[in-house]
Amino acid sequence: MDLDTLRHSCAHVMAQAVKELWAEAKLAIGPSIEDGFYYDFDKKEAFSDEDLVKIEKRMSEIIAKDEPFIKEGLDKKAALDLFQKLGEPYKVELIEALPDGEISVYKTGKSFLDLCRGPHVESTGRIKAFKLLSVAGAYWHGIETNPMLQRIYGTCFESKKELDEHLKNLEEAKLRDHRKLGPALELFDIYHEEAGAGLVFYHPKGALLRTIIEDYEKREHLKRGYQIVITPHIMQAGLWKTSGHYDYYKENMYIFKIDEQEYVLKPMNCPGHILIYKSKTRSYKDLPIRLFELGTVYRHEKAGVLHGLLRVRGFTQDDAHIFCLPEQLKPEIKSVIDFVFETMKVFGFNHTSIELSTRPEKSIGSDDDWQLATQSLEEALKEKGFSYDINQGDGAFYGPKIDIKLKDALKRSWQCATIQCDFALPKRFNLSYIDNQGKERQPIMLHRVLLGSLERFVGALVEHYNGDLPLWLAPVQVLVIPIKDTVMNYAREIEKTLQAKDIRVQVDSRNETLDKRIRNAEMNKIPYCLVVGEREEKSKAVAVRKKGQGNIGAMSLDEFVKKAGEEIEKKTA
Repeated sequence: MDLDTLRHSCAHVMAQAVKELWAEAKLAIGPSIEDGFYYDFDKKEAFSDEDLVKIEKRMSEIIAKDEPFIKEGLDKKAALDLFQKLGEPYKVELIEALPDGEISVYKTGKSFLDLCRGPHVESTGRIKAFKLLSVAGAYWHGIETNPMLQRIYGTCFESKKELDEHLKNLEEAKLRDHRKLGPALELFDIYHEEAGAGLVFYHPKGALLRTIIEDYEKREHLKRGYQIVITPHIMQAGLWKTSGHYDYYKENMYIFKIDEQEYVLKPMNCPGHILIYKSKTRSYKDLPIRLFELGTVYRHEKAGVLHGLLRVRGFTQDDAHIFCLPEQLKPEIKSVIDFVFETMKVFGFNHTSIELSTRPEKSIGSDDDWQLATQSLEEALKEKGFSYDINQGDGAFYGPKIDIKLKDALKRSWQCATIQCDFALPKRFNLSYIDNQGKERQPIMLHRVLLGSLERFVGALVEHYNGDLPLWLAPVQVLVIPIKDTVMNYAREIEKTLQAKDIRVQVDSRNETLDKRIRNAEMNKIPYCLVVGEREEKSKAVAVRKKGQGNIGAMSLDEFVKKAGEEIEKKTA
């Protein structure tokens, strides 16, 4: 059974239950989504937790009756008349926007009707395991000037076992929420009333984690022939008009004036990289040219969609643009795919899913260029042997793309890597290289990120590991705990030794009990504690405690340095 169909059918049953309990409620839309479904309602009083229980009970009654889903086809006028008579203004608006032709409605029970393309399962009895989860506000069509509706979220699975596992993961996800763990571990916080929403403040430990990730990326990019660049945060609006962002992305851009000249706070890094490419004449022998930037960008996100590190107004992308010859296109795409998977593995993400997104309705560029770009991406995936889904119409306005989503420890998907093939911007900016006949030709441009937004990736990383970062990523790798003040000099000696070996270390010299300092280290998820007393000082040893394992025994300081160094070098999770 198709899970999307099952969940969409469950949303229909939920709408029927709501209408039977509150006839005055107006229906909006109710699609299936990843891991569940939702339905939007216009109802004067807010749904309460007790109301969700009532709705679940009525849904169970509808399911127990095993009522068939009956499809009926109506012409547009008949459909409009029907839903106007039913007093469903949102359905009427949806029908008015549809082209002339047959419009489908689905009926269950004695009288419940819903505008719907379908498909549905055969009957309500096919729905075996469901749960309503929460209520949230949602503007009609996502537009703030439209009415605020109430959105009920739910989930549905083919078996109770799958549902129970999903609900268990949801509870675990609450415990792993980076919005709680980040401040608790002194990594970051996301909102200061004085500064505004959607802006991230990295505390010393969080900034160090970011630095570790960025340094790793810089080394790996340089190994693969990328050149590091830095571009301005503000650029004149004319540049964004040439790129097309001004026409296709303006609502997400911060635009302001300097000396009567319009400027844009950059939402993307690509125009800046294009100007660097254009700074001198390029030969076919120079290509491919791979420009890499850890570029901070700014996007005008609405307050209602901001969410921790996952949706912010200022973030940094590990952004690169590859300018290449036609015959280099597929090899470059394959190389980026390999780079993505190698990087994900290093950070401990071993499960992914892939989507190929095609041309959207609003786009630039010729049909031939779009076909060749899409074909190149698809052939690269096939030749690498990857399975993928087609995401119709979700490409960038300038080209199709491959999205590679990582899956965390709770099997949740996180959008990170993307590879976009672009013939349009090189044409708009009149980019060229000199071929082997001395003629000017247009290069092809690949846009790509590996981790994507570093903010989102840090959020995913914290939740994936539940804050227990592997040794190589931990901001504090070792905590030295002297039992008495008399061994403080030895503790400082250990600190200097570890620092000399590039091991990140702190000494806990507070006037607290040993047990309390060990507990504090556990709460702060520090991988190793070295407890030292007079016995350890005499033998130049350390008593080693490992996070999650407790006391693993005494060893010489040199032995521990070697052990930790090898673990850091291997980047083991």
